[in-house]
Amino acid sequence: MEAQRTCDVLVVGSGIAGCSAAIEAARRGARVVVASLGATFSGSSFYGGTWGLGLVGPSGEADVEDFEQTIHTVGGGVANPTLVHELVLGVAPAVRWLEEMGVELKYPTDASERAYIPCFDHKTRSWHGVGRASLKDTWSREFAQLGIAVLPRCELVDLVVRDGCICGAQLFSHEAGAAVSVACPAVVLATGGLAGLYARSLNPADNAGSAQGIALAHGCQLVNAEFLQIMPGLVRPKAGIVVNEKAFRYSTLAFPADLLEERSGYGPFTTRLASHVIDLAIAQAGDTGLPLGYALPHDPPEFVQTYFSWLERAQGIRATNPMRMALYAHASNGGIAIREDTSCKGGPAGLFACGECAGGMHGADRIGGLASASALVFGRRAGVEAACLAGGAAPVHWDGPVPCASASSGTKALAEKLRHTMSAHALVGRTEEGLTAALDAVAAMRNCLQEGESLHGSVQGLRLAHQLRAAEAMLGAMRARSESLGSHHRADSGA
Repeated sequence: MEAQRTCDVLVVGSGIAGCSAAIEAARRGARVVVASLGATFSGSSFYGGTWGLGLVGPSGEADVEDFEQTIHTVGGGVANPTLVHELVLGVAPAVRWLEEMGVELKYPTDASERAYIPCFDHKTRSWHGVGRASLKDTWSREFAQLGIAVLPRCELVDLVVRDGCICGAQLFSHEAGAAVSVACPAVVLATGGLAGLYARSLNPADNAGSAQGIALAHGCQLVNAEFLQIMPGLVRPKAGIVVNEKAFRYSTLAFPADLLEERSGYGPFTTRLASHVIDLAIAQAGDTGLPLGYALPHDPPEFVQTYFSWLERAQGIRATNPMRMALYAHASNGGIAIREDTSCKGGPAGLFACGECAGGMHGADRIGGLASASALVFGRRAGVEAACLAGGAAPVHWDGPVPCASASSGTKALAEKLRHTMSAHALVGRTEEGLTAALDAVAAMRNCLQEGESLHGSVQGLRLAHQLRAAEAMLGAMRARSESLGSHHRADSGA
């Protein structure tokens, strides 16, 4: 049976961006429903692969201009100036917003430590650590007080659009095993980035990368989708744990000290710096990973000590244990193109995007700590704008297939093939030939999915159709970037 719901604002995704949007919309009197493929309070924001989240902003008004310029420089000149300006100006109010709610933020003991210089930056900024436990506890209370309804393990299947305007969405509840139709005048997409399209990913399983495909099907555009953060992570003794970049200078890797020092200044792979040879060595080690060891000083910097203390306490791994690391798809620097008010360019009225699924505010490389900042700033803005559309919602008339829970072995095999195709051709070492082969493989998968009509009857088949659309757009952007730089030139983040 199909359940029916009515609200003013449907938020899809319950990480920092989605929760911020939901709270701001509800505070303005909107009836809000939050749906998430995972549990409520999930996504990359609550991924347990590291100690917590960093949040950076300008160190006062005098630092705004330099911070904006640095974002453009690090971003390779492809960030949207308006979005960059709004992001930088919005961080300080967002920090106050969190603290007023009661979220406990971590402040550096010595903010001048070089370990607190954000990834790719040239100086320290205003830095805060965000603990997931405090965030979840505070927002749980806020949701209850504001009457925000939650639909955990409820997946977006498609949007319902009439006369160019959002009038609802079709969801599927994995808990109830049934379709859910939501009638509403506004939908906020906050579903995370595209790293979930890869076999090896530092993302939770609920970051499916399908919402971008849904947005594309409704006229939206992707911007800077070719720029994916590729991060070193452990594969032994436990997989899926982020390697702390600040500790590269203390590693026992067989590279010159100056390269290890340079590599300690940023987390994701970039082609812009000489130390990218370290990442290429990690990539060449393949799935088994490159051996990693540390020789930490007696009194390491606070940022490094925080990581290794968490690693031992939460994961049972000591700095002296033998480890192996490989490269993982980590985060998207691009996504759905949005305007200043977070409405989706080219999309239906009433559709907004924020967080990692939105793009334009970062560019090719992204300063560390700006993902959390962007999720807060544009998540809050999306909630405010979506609430302005509050009003009576007409019943949803769904014209597409009503999904079921069953999935064929063919669907699962195609989904697995997609992830391995992306990992083989769209991590580091991209070539025009490899990206073309990946695009051909995705086209063949789409044809196979279309031929097997039974695949479309399952929510997994519908999800895969959206993922293939998103992957095709992402690979096309990568190939276009590769062609503009010359055949065989790496088109990764920072190229």
